[in-house]
Amino acid sequence: MDRSDINNVFENTVGSPLSSLSPLGGGSISSAYKAVLKNGDSYFVKIDPQYDDMFITEAHGLAELGRSSALRIPQTVHADNDVLILELLPVAPMSDRNTFFEEFGRRFALMHRTTDTTFGFYEDNYIGSTPQQNTSRHSSWKEFYHIHRLTFQFMLAEQHGYVDSRLSSGFRTLESCLDKILPDDGEPPALLHGDLWSGNYLCLQRNIPAIIDPAVYYGHREADLGMTLLFGGFSERFYEAYNEEYPLQNGWKDRMAMYKLYHLFNHLNLFGSGYYAQVAGTIDFLVRKYA
Repeated sequence: MDRSDINNVFENTVGSPLSSLSPLGGGSISSAYKAVLKNGDSYFVKIDPQYDDMFITEAHGLAELGRSSALRIPQTVHADNDVLILELLPVAPMSDRNTFFEEFGRRFALMHRTTDTTFGFYEDNYIGSTPQQNTSRHSSWKEFYHIHRLTFQFMLAEQHGYVDSRLSSGFRTLESCLDKILPDDGEPPALLHGDLWSGNYLCLQRNIPAIIDPAVYYGHREADLGMTLLFGGFSERFYEAYNEEYPLQNGWKDRMAMYKLYHLFNHLNLFGSGYYAQVAGTIDFLVRKYA
């Protein structure tokens, strides 16, 4: 898609042509731009998706997050197979770290209060550029996470040639421990961002938190917290405020390694063998603890 095509989309959807189109950094999955129109309005634009429905599912995920009204979400202006146009959020420096993360933790907890009756989502989507299975809904979180998160990623790793005897043996032993690690605690399926790391939240004016680039589904809320702990970027006040707003089940920290494992597998499948040691080490840790 070139500039003239993007210009046509803006003229047809917003009613104003492009004035400028400036590249933005950070996009390894698609190309991102800031678009300024002749009428002075600015928008965020993505083009060059890796899959035809990638932008459409992203727009659907943002809309689902918006249902909770808990966190600031960019509004979708237009989404099709070639281009995604979003509201350009007013990003600002974080003037008070404690205030930002306290507000973020509380609002994130409130988002998790939005629930569904089963685990999954009405459509499949993507975690990074990896397909994410959601549409086989389950009443059991353990079954959903086992089949559509861990096993799916493990099979991808086999296809890519990353699974050796250590990984295979460890994974099979881990499967036998799932009843101990993921007991049924009765929590309802919660609305999850699905891929919340430090690159997928923004600080807006007045230290207002916003979230972007989701991999939405309804799952156990602890799974969202696992991703936040994988690479850092969240202060302790975030977790304290979350727990004050929506107290977590006892032992939640013990389960974080299990939830990190899905994302470590995904990074192994996306970026290669540099993540093998972390995947194997996490499986070994869980097996030693629970087998």
